[in-house]
Amino acid sequence: MLQHVWERASLARYLSDVVIATDDERIASEGRRFGARVRMTSPAHESGTDRLAEVASAENAHLYVNIQGDEPLIDPEAIDAAILSVEGDESVVMGTLKKQIYDPTDIVNTNVVKVITDLLGNAIYFSRCPIPYERDGRSGEPLYFKHVGLYVYRRDFLLHYPDLSVGPLERAERLEQLRALENGYRIRVVPTEYESLGVDTPEDLARVNELFSSVADRFQSEGNA
Repeated sequence: MLQHVWERASLARYLSDVVIATDDERIASEGRRFGARVRMTSPAHESGTDRLAEVASAENAHLYVNIQGDEPLIDPEAIDAAILSVEGDESVVMGTLKKQIYDPTDIVNTNVVKVITDLLGNAIYFSRCPIPYERDGRSGEPLYFKHVGLYVYRRDFLLHYPDLSVGPLERAERLEQLRALENGYRIRVVPTEYESLGVDTPEDLARVNELFSSVADRFQSEGNA
């Protein structure tokens, strides 16, 4: 799975390098096996952003992208879209993605993080609860969007992130991106059609394996046509 993530991320046009950052030697060994650049980090980090900040302290890029290692179907175009979201506007220190929710059960699912933005595409809030609340029923507007957990950071902000105060909203929701909002920073959120599919459970793994099998079967049938 890790190799799939690395290979997919390497296809993004606007990434100059892909590094696997981990505190687990088993993950590091697997990354080295297929030729990835690996950086060992402290085991004390509470979030992926803290881990990435350590990496950034020893690197010299102006933007950094935090890609989860459990998303083997990550779309390279989604990575590029997130990167482009912060280009050209120095006041935006973070960029991320959102996807419209079509399944009503996702709206009330607390494992699906929702995001609302202003008219300029800046995040207002992220929550595990349904946001916004439609007081008068369905308005006909596409109001519900899930947050796709892929982040782009400017280096200066990323290095400063571990020193930011953890506020009550982050503690309540257990969402690290709220730290930026609670400390007064802007997060640019752009729409995507990429359907995030993280592998967190055996059922998730079975579903991803089924998708890979169906793709392989399709290519084989097209090759035999």
